[in-house]
Amino acid sequence: METIRYIDAACYHAAPFFMHHLEEEIPEPYRRDGELLTVLGETRKAYWVRNIWKKPFIAEFDSINDAAKILRAIQRNWAVYPFRLARRASLIAKALPRLPSKPKVFPFELPDNPMGAYTLLDENHLMASAICSSPWPNGELVFEEDREEAPSRAYRKLWEAFLLAGSMPQPGEHCLDAGASPGGWSWALARLGARVTAIDRAELDSRIAALPQISFIKHNAFSMDPKELGPVDWLFSDIICYPPKLYEWVCKWLESGLCKNFICTIKMQGNSWDKETVQRFAEIPGSKIEHLWHNKHELSWVLVQN
Repeated sequence: METIRYIDAACYHAAPFFMHHLEEEIPEPYRRDGELLTVLGETRKAYWVRNIWKKPFIAEFDSINDAAKILRAIQRNWAVYPFRLARRASLIAKALPRLPSKPKVFPFELPDNPMGAYTLLDENHLMASAICSSPWPNGELVFEEDREEAPSRAYRKLWEAFLLAGSMPQPGEHCLDAGASPGGWSWALARLGARVTAIDRAELDSRIAALPQISFIKHNAFSMDPKELGPVDWLFSDIICYPPKLYEWVCKWLESGLCKNFICTIKMQGNSWDKETVQRFAEIPGSKIEHLWHNKHELSWVLVQN
């Protein structure tokens, strides 16, 4: 007989390779299942996650078909996290509706149907949540890539950041791309029809520099005053630098009033992460900070004030 018991907790699925950071954010897990930390009480803010299971439950079942029946009765889409009993977990997944697997062609609208997640605790108990923070299976987002024109693959995290922001530059809008070389973000912005001022001490890829929407300034972006560059609609930064330096530069632009929309990568140094500076970014009104699927040892900060 199938039984479901909701638990007053949240499950935090760690971003790949960053469980040690998540453990610093949430030091007292209720239980640990591989990269999944279950913590009693209300959902907490955590940055180093790929997905958060917001309303977890434990279900008892007799067979694979029983487990699939329990999940199907709640909603259509379920992603398996096969930490233990992987074969049994995958057989349950095969008994559920198939999830879309084709790479996403950018731009696109976020899916309407919720994406749940589940894992097996033992042969007859699963833990799952129909409500999750990510609309992607286990937080994994795969784009259809352009392997011909793009000078690097960094544009994927920019595309993902646009989904987080719920907005993107429109044709004719002016974008500042700081630390642009070799030009992956500038290329992606130009494809949207935006005008781009790209700044870096290193040259752009020659194919990107030749695009008519892009003008290049060979300079250290941080040493340029916002008034030198004038008003822009969007400011982007993927510069490798210490987080406090990026924060100081962003504050100059905020104080200038010359830009309202920002997407910046907060890149961490060494094996640690700068909690203090991340908190300063988070305290900027209207801000969002997440570890995107395409981020490495970095977080994406987004502020859209259109």
